[in-house]
Amino acid sequence: MKERPYTNRSYLDALETRVLIFDGAMGTSLQAMDLEAEDYGGEGHFGCIDYLVLTRPDVVEQVHRSFLEVGSDVLETNTFRANRLTLNEFGLGDEVLKINHAAAQIARNIADEYSTDEQPRFVAGTIGPTGMLPSADDPDLSDITFDELVRIFQEQAIGLIQGGVDLLLIETSQDLLEVKAVIEGIQRAFKETDSWLPIQAQVSLDTTGRMLLGTDITAALTILEKLPIDVIGLNCSTGPEHMREPIRYLGENTPLPVSCIPNAGLPLNVDSEAVYPLEPESFANDLIEFVEKNNISVVGGCCGTTPEHIKLLATALHGTSSPQRPSLREPKLASAIRATSMGQEPRPLLIGERINTQGSRRAKELVLDQDFDSLVEIARSQIDAGAHALDVCVALTERSDEMATMSTLVHILSTSVDVPLVIDTTEPEIMEAALKSAPGRWILNSVNLESGRQKLDSVFNIASTHGSAVIALTIDEDGMAISAERKLDIAKRIYDIAIEDFNLDPQDLIFDPLTFTLATGDPEYAESAIATIEGIRRIKDNLPGAFTSLGVSNVSFGLNQAARAVLNSVMLYHCVQAGLDMAIVNPTHIKPYGEISEVERELAEDLILHRREDALQRCI
Repeated sequence: MKERPYTNRSYLDALETRVLIFDGAMGTSLQAMDLEAEDYGGEGHFGCIDYLVLTRPDVVEQVHRSFLEVGSDVLETNTFRANRLTLNEFGLGDEVLKINHAAAQIARNIADEYSTDEQPRFVAGTIGPTGMLPSADDPDLSDITFDELVRIFQEQAIGLIQGGVDLLLIETSQDLLEVKAVIEGIQRAFKETDSWLPIQAQVSLDTTGRMLLGTDITAALTILEKLPIDVIGLNCSTGPEHMREPIRYLGENTPLPVSCIPNAGLPLNVDSEAVYPLEPESFANDLIEFVEKNNISVVGGCCGTTPEHIKLLATALHGTSSPQRPSLREPKLASAIRATSMGQEPRPLLIGERINTQGSRRAKELVLDQDFDSLVEIARSQIDAGAHALDVCVALTERSDEMATMSTLVHILSTSVDVPLVIDTTEPEIMEAALKSAPGRWILNSVNLESGRQKLDSVFNIASTHGSAVIALTIDEDGMAISAERKLDIAKRIYDIAIEDFNLDPQDLIFDPLTFTLATGDPEYAESAIATIEGIRRIKDNLPGAFTSLGVSNVSFGLNQAARAVLNSVMLYHCVQAGLDMAIVNPTHIKPYGEISEVERELAEDLILHRREDALQRCI
């Protein structure tokens, strides 16, 4: 990946050399001071801890100093919920910039006071959740758009950046769609301020190892590491004991530095107050073990952690060298729940094709009727039959609401099935609307060079912003590639554009070399299946890292259903032998090659491999 245009990377420079210690709990430290309503500026603002940076900056400074005195390297600003949506609850929505700027300056001044050449101190601009869950199926919780969230977080980030933070910290995240909006808001704030800082993104898991909406750590990592973040980790929610497995997974599976900032144990309700039971020594011992065994680069404390908790960490870990990170990562897709390997073994990754109004009469009828429940049932039946992902196309000539329908359907599917989606549309704006409607790392289907670069550039820009993979068809200004040579030439052209101009990884690219129906008997296409098989082989040999996919059923279009099932299955077998990674198919109609009778195989191969002039007549 190309280097990001940082204007301040001092935090990352420090992380390259040593383990860094964050501070402890700001919120519970302030709550323990038993502040009165007047400390918050009156009854209407009572309980708005973020506002204390304006009304009682001295108590915020006191908490910051308490953690620097015991050796912490990084202060978190007192801005966990200092976004417009949350501040509006206290009548303070118009104070967003002022509060965030003041909080950042308080931490900045104190960090600079304690900094030395041996131990520079850093300031993390804290951005917590809004309390909304945009990808939830509860309309009361999800009644906010992606773009609204982006604007909310952009505003908060601007205040923090202008106040002088060293990095932006996204923490205690429960909904990955909101995290994506935070990251996009931060990117816009960078552009507006012309300041580019590191981003550290942390999610919060419960005792089962999942986020509030069911997302596991494999999905969280797959989605987030494809976005412009620099550190990934866990914070809050549980004590370190319940973080062991997800921390091990992060430590072993991402090249990014990993952070772990837990609570002082699971909170207990004692006399209607949250009490955090984990003593400093036990807390510190667990995090030290994470550093030593799981390659963790950043540790610190969340709710309930005191200066004593941080002191033991700092004493034990000060000067500890940064752990080595794994250099290789397995390319994956993700639903809102779990990750799916793009390189299935045995190949291929099967993409269910039946939620497609262009290829399924039943899907078209259901979309016309807006019968989303029945579409979900089709999706589930495709998964039960072996689909690893689902192609979703809702384009209709009878209606012009493709964007609204796509957004609604993908939102419903993301809460109903646990496989990634393939957004199948010719319109970039509909792809983008789908990606703003639900979390996941998905595939955009598709791009090509038929109209030159304009639309291709739009799709690659969307893919880069949202961390998506892309299916690219071997079509250019001269039409669809038939020969294997032209298939490779077009794929190579698209490959170079994606990597050189849009900073996409080769593993983000999936090339469909196209297959044509053999049912017409047209001599021009008699050897087209052979060219497709050879095109797959050449793309795999010449475009390192890229994947291949094929809409297999096109090869049999026009034949009867029984013949199609055999021809598709045999074609799929030969394509996989040539290196095919993915296939868009109806998995219920695919039969393993070894289970097809010898007679049927021979008939199909005579047609696919053009071994007999009368092969088509023998298949009909």
